[in-house]
Amino acid sequence: MTGFRRLSETVFASPQITPDDIAAAREAGVTLVINNRPDGEAEDQPPGARIEAAAREAGMDYRAIPVGGAGFGEPQVEAMAEALESAQGAVLAYCRSGTRSTLLWSLAQARAGRDPEEIAAAAQAAGYDVAPVRPAIDMLAARARG
Repeated sequence: MTGFRRLSETVFASPQITPDDIAAAREAGVTLVINNRPDGEAEDQPPGARIEAAAREAGMDYRAIPVGGAGFGEPQVEAMAEALESAQGAVLAYCRSGTRSTLLWSLAQARAGRDPEEIAAAAQAAGYDVAPVRPAIDMLAARARG
């Protein structure tokens, strides 16, 4: 489980996983795997369908919410928020390094009204920096508070 980094009590971010990592995720209580990496981004990257098949075989749900070079958009933030809200246990979100997953998690948390400082601190404790999306985090959190 060395690649899984805890963002909250129920959410882990991770660099690219393989089907072999699914067993460790299941042991960690993960019930939903979220793939934030577009297929074909790198030659050595396992296709999302292989990860999905392994997750489903282990009794876990799987969602693909890819974040490519164009960055984040409202549809991805909304999809991540919905996935996190509907999860029936812990969630493992992954991409190449875990950064995109963490940034998308951060935006979804802000959209739900969580304090931006708490979001940034949780990400930092997991080894990630939300600075690239901090203005959006602040805006989404302010919008959520009305």
